[in-house]
Amino acid sequence: MAESMNGLKRTHRCTEVSEANLGQTVTVMGWVAKSRNKGGIIFTDLRDRSGILQIIFEQGEGDEFVDAANFEKACALRSEFVIAVVGKVVKRGGAANENLKTGTIEVRANSVRILSEALTPPFPVEADCKTKEEIRLKYRYLDLRRPDLQKNIIMRSEVVQRIRNFLSEEGFLEIETPILMKSTPEGARDYLVPSRVHPGNFYALPQSPQLFKQLLMCSGYDRYFQVAKCFRDEDLRADRQPEFTQVDMELSFVDVEDVLDVNERLIAKVFKDSIGIDVPLPLERMKWIDAMNRFGSDKPDTRFGMELIDVSDVVKGCGFGVFTGALDNGGSVRGLNAKGQAEMPRKKIDALVDFAKDYGAKGLAYLAVNTDGSYKSSFAKFMTEEQLKALVDAMGGEPGDLLLFAADKNTVVWAVLGALRLKLGEEMGLIDHDKYNFLWVTEFPLLEWSEEENRFVAVHHPFTMPMDEDIPLLDTDPGAVRAKAYDIVLNGTELGGGSVRIHQGDIQEKMFEMLGFTKEQAQERFGFLLDAFKYGVPPHAGLAYGLDRMIMLMVKADSIRDVMAFPKVKDASDLMSEAPNVVDEKQLEELCIKVVLPEKTEAEKTEE
Repeated sequence: MAESMNGLKRTHRCTEVSEANLGQTVTVMGWVAKSRNKGGIIFTDLRDRSGILQIIFEQGEGDEFVDAANFEKACALRSEFVIAVVGKVVKRGGAANENLKTGTIEVRANSVRILSEALTPPFPVEADCKTKEEIRLKYRYLDLRRPDLQKNIIMRSEVVQRIRNFLSEEGFLEIETPILMKSTPEGARDYLVPSRVHPGNFYALPQSPQLFKQLLMCSGYDRYFQVAKCFRDEDLRADRQPEFTQVDMELSFVDVEDVLDVNERLIAKVFKDSIGIDVPLPLERMKWIDAMNRFGSDKPDTRFGMELIDVSDVVKGCGFGVFTGALDNGGSVRGLNAKGQAEMPRKKIDALVDFAKDYGAKGLAYLAVNTDGSYKSSFAKFMTEEQLKALVDAMGGEPGDLLLFAADKNTVVWAVLGALRLKLGEEMGLIDHDKYNFLWVTEFPLLEWSEEENRFVAVHHPFTMPMDEDIPLLDTDPGAVRAKAYDIVLNGTELGGGSVRIHQGDIQEKMFEMLGFTKEQAQERFGFLLDAFKYGVPPHAGLAYGLDRMIMLMVKADSIRDVMAFPKVKDASDLMSEAPNVVDEKQLEELCIKVVLPEKTEAEKTEE
């Protein structure tokens, strides 16, 4: 039966007890990690968020022993019981446990209270638990007791505090912006919230605080930041959730260099103080077009080489139709040199071809340079010996190398070889996972053509400023216009991104025109921001980090679910609380909502 604390006060967390407390009486509270009855003496590992402390229960007289009643309670202890222990700190009787912070001491209990009993947990509450993630997420409150997860969540809290302290010292004000806002569908899909008092109308949950932080600049707040909850109704990945946290900021009277400077110093401070990593400044910078040409990605992993090589000029006019056809259609031919992989089995090469097809390729051409200098290739019969040699030379090929080629329009070639490079880099052991390689990717395209919508869409958002020298191209070649936009990338993951914002009315009007908006449509969607700009708006710029991704990379977790307290799974559901779920019909009536479910397909009916 559970006991009350009845005035008992905790004096220390488990690992706050140290050799400095030898001889002192302490009161500790927590969960039983495990308890071992050795007959007349009981060893119990007590766990709280700080770690493990060994408790010894031995029946006898004095302040290092427990009486019969307390010993009986100690005999009843099971995993996950919540207990309070009063006892004396002593040197550990046996050999020290070097794996524990408290490995040289123990507490010899004087009394114990069982504050709460517990059922046998459905999986071991321990580090590196091998239980399926679905089960752990269903019992997330137990999963969060595991030391490795607690370490991640504590690290997250500490990082957020360091960010707050740094930005406050830099003159930023922390200001909250609304969660319920107007839907401005220009980007990812919104989560919508129906309004009871305005039937038929909806709020949207913010995908970011973008519009409001720009309004704060109009209001003269100069430097703003917020640790902001954001929402996007999109498909999930390992580093994506329907609700996530941004470290968001905006600055007035600045340009690109000012934003990059303060954020480089922020990153260096946080990574040094949190995980002891020295980040050399200034960070490397790379233009978007160079990142795509060299790595096939706008978030390149620079921890290893194997860069893409453009061989379009080398294969121009060769007899291989796949190459020449791609060039004739305005595409390119590019390759990767997988050093030392010439002996890769054909079955594995075929698997790489299938992998490439998943990224839009029609196929993947290969050429192996044998150790005797001869070639084994999927296309050698279409090219002369001289053409093959020129191709191998252009690729830096040597005996023992495997050369892989993609030929298509640039976007496909980049996507295919960018993904293939990462796959091979991992499989060939080329990636140093102890490295933290940061870089800025700059000068993104301002616009990209959407085949689906048959119009230009903003690569970032409609308020991104073009490069000054590219503004004339808005009328003549919109697709060539570069943006004053920048992403910060770490080890192939986008940590954050931002841009200088448009603050001139004529450029903003031209931007909306490029995006296919009429003046009326622009006013309808973004009128409150555009109206604010009529009353004096300073030049401003900003950036937002994905906090979850940042912590994931800092602690080397495989997924952002490992650094969030209560994450969703791939279908955006919460296995623990069973959200989303149906609601009462009365609630729907109050909101003037009727649910019309899609009809089930024949396949779905058959499965039932």
